[in-house]
Amino acid sequence: MKRNALVFATLLTAIVAMIAAGKYLTRARKQGTPVLAGNVHGVSAPDFELVSLDGKKIRLSDYRGKAVLLNFWATWCSPCKVEMPWFIDLQKKYGNDGLVVLGVAMDDSEAAKIAQFTSELGVNYPVLLGTDKVSEDYGNVQYLPTTFYIDREGKIIGKGTGLLGRAEIEDNVQKALASRVAGVNKAATTGGEPAPAQPLTSAR
Repeated sequence: MKRNALVFATLLTAIVAMIAAGKYLTRARKQGTPVLAGNVHGVSAPDFELVSLDGKKIRLSDYRGKAVLLNFWATWCSPCKVEMPWFIDLQKKYGNDGLVVLGVAMDDSEAAKIAQFTSELGVNYPVLLGTDKVSEDYGNVQYLPTTFYIDREGKIIGKGTGLLGRAEIEDNVQKALASRVAGVNKAATTGGEPAPAQPLTSAR
């Protein structure tokens, strides 16, 4: 009986995630021409103003001079839950070097539910409430997680879709930190063999 209940709960969770994914993809496909398309390396990251879970208005341009890991995610996204503890660790490890992790929640859920989720995970970086506009500006985000790595000058130096290995994520963070602004040059990048990416054909 316990095994049957566990199987049922797992199937129910998968069905809910699929429904949420369908809603997200339908919304994403209705959006217009994205600001970012094709090869985004070296392109200026579109500025935005989003509301954080604590009600503050945050702009990407507020962090010019810092390296930014911009992660689009959702509470129902299983690969996102794998990555988030890595982001927490990276924020601790590189925060003093100028790294800022920004999470953009693409849920339909209320802010209070998202806040409870991030609190339980111990998220130590700003989480912003995503909009169709910011999704459109960043290439009509259709798959979660999707992460952009932005250097100190506001240029995109990398993008990852699906679940990447931690080594690849950290390598991109180091590259973003290594960019030069006003004569500041941070640590050089290091290598690392990433785990195979697992694109998540789902979103809100």
